[in-house]
Amino acid sequence: MPKRSEEMLVDLWMSLLLVWITCVPCVSMTPIVGQSKSTQTGGSAAEASGPAEGQRLLSRAKRGWVWNQMFVLEEFSGPDPILVGRLHTDLDVGGKNIKYVLAGEGAGTIFAINELTGDIHAMKRLDREEKAEYTLTAQVVNADTDEPLEPPSEFIIKVQDINDNPPQFNEGPYRAAVPEMSAVGTPVTRVTATDADDPVYGNSAKLVYSILEGQPYFSVEPNSGTIKIALHGMDREMREEYLVVIQAKDMGGHMGGLSGTTTVTVTLMDINDNPPKFSKSLYEFVIPEDLPVGKMGGKVKANDRDIGENSKSTYSIIEGDDQGMFEIVTDGQTQEGILRLKKPIDYESKRSYTLRVEATNVRSEPSSGGPFKDTATVKVVVEDSDEPPVFLKPVYVLEVNENAPVNTVIGAVTARDPDSTGSLVRYFIDRHTDLERQFNINVDDGKITLAKPLDRETDMWHNITVTATEVRNHSQISRAIVAIRVMDINDNAPEFATEYEAFLCENGKPGQVIQTVSAVDKDDPIQGHYFDYRLVPEMLNNPNFTIKNNQDNSISVLAKHDTFRRQKQEMYFLPIIVTDNGNPPMSSTNTLTIRVCGCSKDGIVQSCNVEAYVLPIGLSMGALIAILACIILLLVIVVLFVTLRRHKNEPLIIKDDEDVRENIIRYDDEGGGEEDTEAFDIATLQNPDGINGYLPRKDIKPDLQFMPRGLLAFRNRCLKKKKNHLFVFLLE
Repeated sequence: MPKRSEEMLVDLWMSLLLVWITCVPCVSMTPIVGQSKSTQTGGSAAEASGPAEGQRLLSRAKRGWVWNQMFVLEEFSGPDPILVGRLHTDLDVGGKNIKYVLAGEGAGTIFAINELTGDIHAMKRLDREEKAEYTLTAQVVNADTDEPLEPPSEFIIKVQDINDNPPQFNEGPYRAAVPEMSAVGTPVTRVTATDADDPVYGNSAKLVYSILEGQPYFSVEPNSGTIKIALHGMDREMREEYLVVIQAKDMGGHMGGLSGTTTVTVTLMDINDNPPKFSKSLYEFVIPEDLPVGKMGGKVKANDRDIGENSKSTYSIIEGDDQGMFEIVTDGQTQEGILRLKKPIDYESKRSYTLRVEATNVRSEPSSGGPFKDTATVKVVVEDSDEPPVFLKPVYVLEVNENAPVNTVIGAVTARDPDSTGSLVRYFIDRHTDLERQFNINVDDGKITLAKPLDRETDMWHNITVTATEVRNHSQISRAIVAIRVMDINDNAPEFATEYEAFLCENGKPGQVIQTVSAVDKDDPIQGHYFDYRLVPEMLNNPNFTIKNNQDNSISVLAKHDTFRRQKQEMYFLPIIVTDNGNPPMSSTNTLTIRVCGCSKDGIVQSCNVEAYVLPIGLSMGALIAILACIILLLVIVVLFVTLRRHKNEPLIIKDDEDVRENIIRYDDEGGGEEDTEAFDIATLQNPDGINGYLPRKDIKPDLQFMPRGLLAFRNRCLKKKKNHLFVFLLE
């Protein structure tokens, strides 16, 4: 560091020397301000002596200030302020009372100027990385009056850089990943360092990268900082992570330069470069013959040194399973091969199987020569078990005619014991599926018979469950479903599809269709239904109606004349015989009710009641009911009116034998003393009939004529005092 500072000082003084050499001739050639007047006078004198004719006097303008750009060395910390430079003006001649003034960035704090000589000194240690240059203004003023003698001039002081900042890795430490087995020279990542020193001046910011730790596996480009693979065949399974230390050095890497370091953690990414490998070449499993289909019979495992997706394998059976009895699937969590039954195995049929199982990687790398595989042998030994009986069919379908007699044999089921011992089998009906106990079964031979007659129209199908049990081991039970279909016989006669009620207009025409009639039959013959309609024999020659076959299992009932009248006959009954085509044929007699009605000209039914004829012309039954209701309402109003009038004429005094002294009168007024002695006449109250002997008084209002004197006096006192009183009359 001291050597470097000495070199910088030498460079600075050389620069200052060049400035001085350049400025001195200019200063010597520039007249001072104090000589300006003499120069002009001399000029005038020269002009008076006159030059040669045809010649002219040439002159050039002079600059007031003369200096170059100034420099100051950063981080200088000598005992005295460092001289930055000197200012000089043409006005600065002997005896001239002037002074120099400095203004701008850092003036007076960082930089100071000698007012007399113009020398500029740096008062503090400067750091170029904080501020690289300062802009200041210099001016010459009168020392006494501070009056400017020249306009101000601006100049720059640049802070000259020294190598005082080491390189820094702002983004470190770094992490990078590269596939394993990458070729030499494969880029891994790039590191970048920065130097705060001036990149223009010298080599203070010129960086060179080198690797301090991580060889021989990695290398780094000196100028770019790119880290590359340096060793062939780097295997993740051997080592997965590496720590690399990178150095950045300034001064172009030469001695004396400053340096900084960072770390790069390099992780090798896995590729599929390892095949799966079975832990054993032979696996043996013992599987009982009653193991359900889909259940596990054993596990195999092929290990793979790779990780993630590269370690996943699929398993398959490549030999020894021609009948497709087994399947092998991969457990996604453990990566094991699960051997499962695809079909039931039978100890009595085959007692062992030898399978060839293969494990194959799911992913493969083209460069690694995959896909990788491995095979192993799996031997399966079938273990004998006590199996339940086996039905020849899982589902039986039987048929029986409806109304077949009890104990009719419907069919039989058969089951056998698959074990080599061959136990006898007993049959039973699960009564939960035959709650009405309509069927029986022979426990020895499995024949199913009827216990009750069946009706197809009630239930067409019956589903029961039959169980077969070994005689020696009752816990071994198997089940079969028996579906019994009830076959139809012609045991139901056809009948009208609905309860028909036909309407016939009085003004109808002969041959008019009164009603279309169809029939239904609960039976279901194979060839379908065909119905034959005819009138009962006693109605074949009736003069009123006839029927017509519509050729679609329906008929139309027609009127023979137009002289139907409600007064003559309101309703007709027409019996019709309906016969099906079953064997034997079934028939039934159904009666069609025909009502004669009054219709409009358009044939719309209006009234079918005979009473309509006895009503006045233009007055219907509804109108009569309305009139009757009005009459009843008037009678009710009259009765109410009379009742109210009677209650209004009743006297206020009770004429019963009850003692009116039991009436209680309450009022909130003081007693009147002797004035109240005549308030109530007890004799009068005891003989209320005496009121009839009172003569009307002219000084009392008519509505008060019959009020007792005491009550009348009490009323008058209340009105006189103008008080509100509460009267409570309690009459028993």
